[in-house]
Amino acid sequence: MRVDFTERVLRGLYSATLYVLAPITLYHLIWRGFRQRAYFKRWNERYASYPEVRVQAPVWLHAVSVGEVNAAAPLVDRLLRDHPALRIVVTTITPTGSERVQSLWGESVVHVYLPYDLPGAVGRFLAHFRPALALIVETELWPNLLFACRDRGIPSFILNARLSARSLHGYRVLDPLIRRALRSVRLVAAQSEADAARFVRLGADPSRVVVTGNLKFDTPPVDHADFVREFRGHRGSGPVWIAASTHEDEEAAVLEAHRALLRRWPDALLLWAPRHPERFRAVAQRLREAGWRVRTRSEERWPGDAQAFVVDTLGELTRFYACAQVAFVGGSLQPVGGHNLLEPAATCTAILSGPHLHNFADIARRLREADAMRVVEEAGALGDAVAAQFAEPDARARMAANALHLLERGRGALARTVALVEPALPRA
Repeated sequence: MRVDFTERVLRGLYSATLYVLAPITLYHLIWRGFRQRAYFKRWNERYASYPEVRVQAPVWLHAVSVGEVNAAAPLVDRLLRDHPALRIVVTTITPTGSERVQSLWGESVVHVYLPYDLPGAVGRFLAHFRPALALIVETELWPNLLFACRDRGIPSFILNARLSARSLHGYRVLDPLIRRALRSVRLVAAQSEADAARFVRLGADPSRVVVTGNLKFDTPPVDHADFVREFRGHRGSGPVWIAASTHEDEEAAVLEAHRALLRRWPDALLLWAPRHPERFRAVAQRLREAGWRVRTRSEERWPGDAQAFVVDTLGELTRFYACAQVAFVGGSLQPVGGHNLLEPAATCTAILSGPHLHNFADIARRLREADAMRVVEEAGALGDAVAAQFAEPDARARMAANALHLLERGRGALARTVALVEPALPRA
């Protein structure tokens, strides 16, 4: 394929900058490793060296971390079910995403980390696995990766695509390069009309952008009744709330909220699932320093008579959502952009969130319009918001039922996505 002069210059400048900055990637891995030990492992994969992985995989799917893996799960499950001979390589960037891939599919898929967007590393990755199709989940726009797929004749799809106004502004720094890279994409399957419009503004060909909806709506329902029964057997029937996917700057608000709740409901239990594993131990310590009885999932397994219980394991969040009457979904009291609001909706748990929801703007809007969630406008109001839900069980139940109904009505993205992807699958 002929590449115009401007693209060669832009790619050259971008790649040269990445090579100059490449040593920083080692410092980054070391710094993250001190916080999460898994970052010290598998460095070879970060630079596209896979001596222990020999298999070729005709379909490559990339999902950055846990949230994207969960979003892609219905699609991967459908592909494995309908095309049992298909080989799929799933890449992530974070260790938590890696653990989620392996817990969901084990040996059914090949899993490695995606290499950095260096031309040599990208070329080695594609040469090693020789994919015939690239499926990229949500918002991973790496120019060298997209250009390399185009140059090798590998059609690339961006699925469950979302692009917040903030991300759109951020990508504008590389506008001429990103615009050309997006034009190489076969199809952008956007979550919403707003996401589709932003991808077009960023440079995607309007004729190759469609709205399919959000795959998160199609996560299969799971019956947690046995788990909830066992939880209640160990705990009893007191009020329970969960602070899920919280970030460090939100921890003080959660502590203060629970302190206020205990004054009114002495038997109240806080379930706390920090977003990042490196915060597990620190959160448990903060709770102990507050003078409360604290247990953790990894050590004591069940809360017993604890006043706070840290969910310091991966892959169990929805189980503990089902055990709570109220869920505060973090990443929203500070400008992170929020996390998955549909997980507590699926367990019929009343949803609270902070105001920073730009990563889930469409879902948040629909939940609010359906009277299916409450927004806590500032950190100091979190305790009052949870207390209001505890005090009004009928209103809480109606709000949770509205969220579950919205989730059920929103299904359909999976069928639309499969219809787009299947014609591009390599033939056996």
